[in-house]
Amino acid sequence: MLKRVFMAPDPGRARLRFAVRAVLGIGLAVTVCGLAGYSLTGAVTGGLAAMLALFTVTDATVRGQAVTTALLPAVGLPVLAAAAGLHDHPAARGLALLAVVGAGVYARRWGPRGHSLGVFAFMTFFVAQFLRAVPAQLPELSGAVLLSLLTASALRFGLWCYERRTPPPTAPLAPAGERGLARATTRQAVQATVAAGFALVMGQLVSGDRWYWAVGAAWWIFVNTTSRGETLVRGFRRLLGTVLGIALGLAVAVPVAGAVVPTAVLVAVCVFGIFYSAAVSYTWMMLSVTLLAELLYGLLGVLDPALLGVRLAETGVGALGALLAVVLVLPITTHATTDAWIQRALRCVHACTAEAAARLAGSPGGGLGGAAPDPAPRVAELELLLGRVRLSVAPLVHPLNPVRARKRRARRVLALLDDCAREIRGLAAVAADRESAHDVRLAAACKRVETAVEALVEGRADSVAAPADRTHATEPALAHLHAVERALAELAISLRGPAGAPLVGA
Repeated sequence: MLKRVFMAPDPGRARLRFAVRAVLGIGLAVTVCGLAGYSLTGAVTGGLAAMLALFTVTDATVRGQAVTTALLPAVGLPVLAAAAGLHDHPAARGLALLAVVGAGVYARRWGPRGHSLGVFAFMTFFVAQFLRAVPAQLPELSGAVLLSLLTASALRFGLWCYERRTPPPTAPLAPAGERGLARATTRQAVQATVAAGFALVMGQLVSGDRWYWAVGAAWWIFVNTTSRGETLVRGFRRLLGTVLGIALGLAVAVPVAGAVVPTAVLVAVCVFGIFYSAAVSYTWMMLSVTLLAELLYGLLGVLDPALLGVRLAETGVGALGALLAVVLVLPITTHATTDAWIQRALRCVHACTAEAAARLAGSPGGGLGGAAPDPAPRVAELELLLGRVRLSVAPLVHPLNPVRARKRRARRVLALLDDCAREIRGLAAVAADRESAHDVRLAAACKRVETAVEALVEGRADSVAAPADRTHATEPALAHLHAVERALAELAISLRGPAGAPLVGA
């Protein structure tokens, strides 16, 4: 897991910048709240609001991100008011929370903005339970949320808006599916609501004070997953990350016991870990989230080993609720999404090669502002798509999967897609060198890549011919393209099967 997090490709150091800016933005927001005279509870609320804004807002353009961030208070503050107002009415509070869960998941059908608003609404309700907010605190908490969002936005869209120079890749969205209950977002909204209901009831039996941890665990297991297999694997990883985080908390958070300076340093490390590892390891992200929660409980003066035991039990309840929901309620099979993600990754491979070749050829007008095409954003998009492929295929390659032949096939497909991505990164690096000479053979190689990709996504893997031996190519761009050709040809061998068959098995 360490190698996966710290050795994973990070084109343009996007994850590093993402994490560093988060630490600065959240730290600045908490500092401003403190200078404004807010209490510890207000500062924690503001810091969590800033973290959510920096983490969940993923629109494709800076303008879109700014609009979504501006809309966060419109959904968050009413939810905060409802959660605080229903603090002493458990039944009504539970029903309101389930409504927020269902609406939050359903909103994903409207793309990144709907996803961001849904997550912010749920987490605002969750934070109100975490801090035991009551109506008398609403003015302070609402002010802290607004001030923190403004502060984080000033950094994100003003002082350090690296997206203006390097546009962020569009966050990949799951296929919409059909209408009604066949639509993935509708099914997941129903599943998440059922899982949250189970977690709410069973979580109350485990702890009348910390029941919301179970609901939170169930909610986050459904974030960025689509199929039954994805959700089950994510639940396992969440539980594993929580166990590791609790073990680390016993060694770190409990001895620190809320001391301000060491807690602040460790909180910054946890925030960095959350943002840096989120795209590559859910287990490491959950370890960081768990340790962060323990440190915050230490600041609030309520951390003890018994509380950590309750945290683990509630996480198990939430994971169990998610498992039962995805298996029994409108299940979405793994192969229903695996094919779509692999096809999108393959099409992105072709787009990257075409734009790199066009840039090397000096093609005008294809890029931003009439400049030559730039494959860099496509490379970043490919990394995101491969992340979704890995998540979708994870149930097939999991150590507990008993079907060895399917596991081997899925691992081979992932390895070949990684080979394609590595060669694409190399090709993009060559294309970035304006002194690279254009070779007329680039167009022919790109055409062969396009033909192979079209055959693969249309279920005609048998028609992909083995490439001629071109290992003698000395030009860097051609060498990378030929390597992509070979990887696609080997991929066709792994994917061969009846027309319409799942690419890596159900």
